[in-house]
Amino acid sequence: MTRYGILLVNLGTPDSPKPRDVYRYLQEFLLDPRVIDIPTFQRNLLVRGIIVPFRHRKSARTYKEVWTTEGSPLMVYGQRLRAKLQTLLGNEVPVELAMRYQNPSIYKGLEGMRSRQVEHIIIVPLFPQYASATTGSVHDRVMEILRTWQSIPELSFISSYATHPAFLNAFANQGQQYRWKDFDHVVFSFHGLPERQIFKGDDHGVCKLGDCCKTIGPTNHLCYRAQCFATARGIAERLGLPQEHYTVAFQSRLGKAEWIKPYSEPLIIDLAKRGMKRLLVFSPAFVADCLETIYEIGIEYQEVFEEHGGEKIQLVESLNDNDEWVKGLKQIIEERMN
Repeated sequence: MTRYGILLVNLGTPDSPKPRDVYRYLQEFLLDPRVIDIPTFQRNLLVRGIIVPFRHRKSARTYKEVWTTEGSPLMVYGQRLRAKLQTLLGNEVPVELAMRYQNPSIYKGLEGMRSRQVEHIIIVPLFPQYASATTGSVHDRVMEILRTWQSIPELSFISSYATHPAFLNAFANQGQQYRWKDFDHVVFSFHGLPERQIFKGDDHGVCKLGDCCKTIGPTNHLCYRAQCFATARGIAERLGLPQEHYTVAFQSRLGKAEWIKPYSEPLIIDLAKRGMKRLLVFSPAFVADCLETIYEIGIEYQEVFEEHGGEKIQLVESLNDNDEWVKGLKQIIEERMN
């Protein structure tokens, strides 16, 4: 019987909200060539000379706003998810948690698998929709480490589960605690990406960043934008949410380059100006609440919405360590094991 091991990987978090730890985290994150995909010299100049030195203190203050007594929410929920999944899978299937950037490292997670004499490692990036800057970067790092091993076990990557029923059901279940009919509009706010990254990943020359994203097929099945729209449709269908009552948008833009549209913040402002008072916001690019959900949506977007006449943005909490999500993740993994 094959001895499997599961490596869960999320993006990462500073070790603390102190400026020096945020500096270290941001530098490692933004120097990844899959994250800022420009020539090495330009990336180093931009990250080391401009972004990190000028942003890390402000980012540290923001991290402090979301930090809990237990630590970073992303880490806390990740540890709880790992523990619950371990219980469901049993001790014969070791489960490790790693972060793409900072700690606990992917290297440490893989070494843990090697020490447990695992025969088949399943890599599970905690990013439902595939993107080169997230899932692709995790794959890169795993292969970079494993190529130094003399004996490499069987290896499987779960690239995405944007339309998997277990994931969609879990997120729809989270949304059911809020009656969408009590809100003027629903927004599905996904993390953004530069448009150039979408075009670079278009191996079939079909991308127009428009209606082509409204369906998923063989030519765009790994298109991040198309997967985001598919996720939103899947959750909306489960909630009985009509298409005219929700909008898909993209948040967290960085820099002056064109990012995939529509942008979340201008949409929030427009909805407020149109007289809408209450918004329900899902952020299904994240399976754990973090800076982008707790602070960017819950605090920054709330302030912007109020400034333009709105009243309340209700964030639908992410899946975190929700029991239905743990069971769903187990199903997604076991399908790869069979």
